[in-house]
Amino acid sequence: MWGAISLITVASIVLSFSGEGSFSFSLGSIFIIGATVCWGLENNCTRKISGKSTYEIVTIKGIGSGAGSFIVAMVLGESIPRFSYIALIMMLGFVAYGLSIFTYIRAQKTLGAAKTSAYYAIAPFIGVALSTVFLKARFTLMFIIALVIMIAGTVLIVRDTLIHSHKHAHSHLIIHTHDGTTHTHTIVHSHDHVHVINEGKHGHTHSVEELETALGHRGAL
Repeated sequence: MWGAISLITVASIVLSFSGEGSFSFSLGSIFIIGATVCWGLENNCTRKISGKSTYEIVTIKGIGSGAGSFIVAMVLGESIPRFSYIALIMMLGFVAYGLSIFTYIRAQKTLGAAKTSAYYAIAPFIGVALSTVFLKARFTLMFIIALVIMIAGTVLIVRDTLIHSHKHAHSHLIIHTHDGTTHTHTIVHSHDHVHVINEGKHGHTHSVEELETALGHRGAL
């Protein structure tokens, strides 16, 4: 997971690089860093409550974000748009913000904050791809390099998301008779198991020789 986050971070840096001027640090850069830090903190806080009703969370976040944006606009002296535009603005907000936050929170509930944020980092590449379709923009060499790195990071995330490896404990009951007496033995052991997406039911078999060997080792201990 950390490898995936590192690759996606590098890809984002490559994508945003535009010459030596990209290394300059300004007051605006501090605001951007502050915004991303707050965004990361907000994502983790949302993850803590993602088990609650997604509809309620989206409603509360929408009211908070909308009220905050309205206050900032009033402080900056912005004028209220004409009523004919309000319906269009609300439709755009419903799709671009409402549905976006809704699916984002659902993803956090399933994947966690880190993986969801990593997937979300693919957004700039989708934006660039759409710009080539609608704005006839051309792919640059830096974009292709960043895209390759981003794909590598995404593959790691997908692998980490779908494939889980952990140990499972199993017990085997052995009943055998010798010298006229029936003996019952229980052998308990664990083994590594890999599953994709869901655990499901799984099992495994052992040969008689393997079980007899395990039973002999236990007796020796």
